[in-house]
Amino acid sequence: MAKLWIKGSIKHPGALRAQLGVKGKIPRERLTGIVSRLRAKAKKGKLAANELTLLRRSLLALRLRGFAKRT
Repeated sequence: MAKLWIKGSIKHPGALRAQLGVKGKIPRERLTGIVSRLRAKAKKGKLAANELTLLRRSLLALRLRGFAKRT
């Protein structure tokens, strides 16, 4: 497994924040709400390209929140 997989997975830093129009930290509740809404929509049918991108970015943001920052 690659040692710097996180660095490679973030192609556009700050893109999720810009897409949501949020300044500062994105609240966890907002991210989970987006994920649950888009997953429900995906079960009914296909997601648009921008919705799929938003879902992937939100899932990555939730996953990275669990990691501790290096000091």
